Amino acid sequence: MTKTFADKSISCNPSDNPLFSGVAAQLDLSLSRRNFFAGGGALLAGLTLAGSPMLVGAATKPTAPPQSKKPLALGFAGIPLGTDDTVTVPPGYKVQVLYAWGDPVGIAGNMPVFKSDASNTWHEQAAQAGMHHDGMRYFPLVNAGKRQRGLMAINHEYTDDGLLHVGGMSGWNADKQKKAMAAHGVSVIEVEQIDGKWNVVRPSKYARRVTADTPIALSGPAAGHALLKTADDPSGREVLGTFGNCANGWTPWGTYLTCEENWHGYFSDWSDNGDPKGFNAKRYGLKGEGAGYKWVDVDFRFDAQINPNEPNRFGWVVEIDPQEPDAKPVKRTALGRFKHEGACLSVAPSGQCVFYMGDDEKFEYIYKFVTAKPWNKNNRKANRDLLDEGTLYVARFDADGSGSWLELTHGKNGLTKENGFADHGELLIKVRLAADKLGATKMDRPEWTAVNPHNPGEVFCTLTNNNDRGKEGKPGVDAANPRANNLFGQIIRWVEAGNDPTATSFNWSLFALAGNPDAKDPNHRGNIKGDIFGSQDGLYYAETGILWLQTDVSTTTINAKEYAGMGNNQMLAANPQTGEVRRFLVGPRGCELTGITFSGDHKTLFVNIQHPGEPASERNDPAKPQAISTWPDGPTGGRPRSATLAITREDGGVIGV
Repeated sequence: MTKTFADKSISCNPSDNPLFSGVAAQLDLSLSRRNFFAGGGALLAGLTLAGSPMLVGAATKPTAPPQSKKPLALGFAGIPLGTDDTVTVPPGYKVQVLYAWGDPVGIAGNMPVFKSDASNTWHEQAAQAGMHHDGMRYFPLVNAGKRQRGLMAINHEYTDDGLLHVGGMSGWNADKQKKAMAAHGVSVIEVEQIDGKWNVVRPSKYARRVTADTPIALSGPAAGHALLKTADDPSGREVLGTFGNCANGWTPWGTYLTCEENWHGYFSDWSDNGDPKGFNAKRYGLKGEGAGYKWVDVDFRFDAQINPNEPNRFGWVVEIDPQEPDAKPVKRTALGRFKHEGACLSVAPSGQCVFYMGDDEKFEYIYKFVTAKPWNKNNRKANRDLLDEGTLYVARFDADGSGSWLELTHGKNGLTKENGFADHGELLIKVRLAADKLGATKMDRPEWTAVNPHNPGEVFCTLTNNNDRGKEGKPGVDAANPRANNLFGQIIRWVEAGNDPTATSFNWSLFALAGNPDAKDPNHRGNIKGDIFGSQDGLYYAETGILWLQTDVSTTTINAKEYAGMGNNQMLAANPQTGEVRRFLVGPRGCELTGITFSGDHKTLFVNIQHPGEPASERNDPAKPQAISTWPDGPTGGRPRSATLAITREDGGVIGV
């Protein structure tokens, strides 16, 4: 096993990094132009443009992704669980810490260094990596010789204010508020690999931070709706900021999709006075004092009594163009408003783009959005507003293994004014209520989705857990969610009719039930072949055929006796052909593994370490920020930091095979 503690300068052996077309030959893989345009995960991986450096997504002849001619075999030995405050990977692999909270993003003339005593100002934080890295995507640039170059878009999901500020949350004021907002959102950085080592390019013309205070446009059917208008924005077409950015997505024209998940916790809502119909409090969870965040103390924008429409402006998928640092991000309302876990792309044979999305909460739903038009492969700008027109669906999983996509369009399926939806814009703002009306299947916390890059109609989704399943007054078990008190969750798989992601029917099965196969309680017993796990979250179907998954177990659950021997801070590789699972990575104490993306040649795996040192109750004590973890800076550092890892093979080969 290979371990790394805190050395950001760990060097990898020089390796040959050919263009992605060379990967196919190395793996004995066949290439198919049709599969390239069909495979959501592969759409950006190998694209290059001749001439001066540019991002993928413009008119170009693509390099197709690899597709195996022979049965897939995982090319590494699974590693054991561990409790060391390190990153552990299989023998033959090396780990580099690339980009940690507080590192400068690379804006020319504004590159403040991280101060381990938390004394960076909010102005400095706005030019540094935010906290708690989550979903991300690598967008290749043209290779220069043997160098890999690209842009990385990285989510920063939330903040731990005890770590972020001198003195923690005590003495909360406007400056602490601004710093917290600056630590949310998204980073866009430029990265390159030289002689086997990855570096953040500083300065870079692409370097950018999108924060909780960045002006963002509202677009699509709900833009300008009365329920989105506020005193500060009477047009209902511009929002300040994005936060709760969990998983992610991407488009074939080279833009990044960041997804707003637990946005509800930033708002206080003392009663239904500010929400006369109760849909935010009852179906979106607005209540109490904002889940511990104190934003409302200095900014009444987050008081839902005073500003009842402000919460409606969050819970969307936000499109960001990495190659246009001055372009305003856009919240695409056609994709619906809920607690978005991600937006995974598949491209239909027709060229229409389909995005699969989970709503990460107990008893919520799985959705997909189908664009009205195909994407334009020859004119990048022609796709600028493609996500504003299309059809949103919600899934129903029937007991016989069949399923249906139920259309969420105003005027259809009872979604009318008489039933609480005055128009399509209101339906999208209240999409959870619309899904209730249609009788969609209530799932066990739908998380990330992943599309088979060689079959656009095969999709996987992680269902993390649901310990309320089967409790009195709660929905009982069903075929797709077959266990009561479901501590460990499951992975569901479906295949669209005709392998066409635009189809309205599908067949489904359970790919895996997580949990220990030897558990006495059948509700906790899994059927995993290989290294066991529970509470799967992150998911990525790589072009090599490996289904990568990551776990996220709360610090209270991990100490439960049922979780003995299960572990939490781990990343595993699954073989979709055989169901075999092997543990690939174990992270530092108290962390969550999240975010998965690959370099263009598939020889570097980028992964995020989030919230090392949980539980927050310990870590957020300003007197002892290192109570659980000192990663990645070690005992001489000031506090644990989330970070992006770059993982490579010592022999320079393709990851995982």
